[in-house]
Amino acid sequence: MATAVKMDEETKSLLEELQAEIKLKTGTKVTQQEILARVVESAAESRTAFVDSFRDGRTALDESELDAFNRGMVSSGVETDEDDIDSVLYE
Repeated sequence: MATAVKMDEETKSLLEELQAEIKLKTGTKVTQQEILARVVESAAESRTAFVDSFRDGRTALDESELDAFNRGMVSSGVETDEDDIDSVLYE
């Protein structure tokens, strides 16, 4: 069962350009529905990156950035518990 999807003119134009480029470079004629299905499949395969693309500002750190951050951490030897944090933040 097909369902209509509303899109603005710019998006529709980009979809038509993709359709034409696929035909030109592969010789295969594909429908816009097939293109949208492939786009959704691709987004579903990399959900984290796709979801992060909707965040405002900077996205989550990648593995190399996390490693660099963790290498810069040092232990002061003092154990901090929730009460210590609460007293600094709220008192």
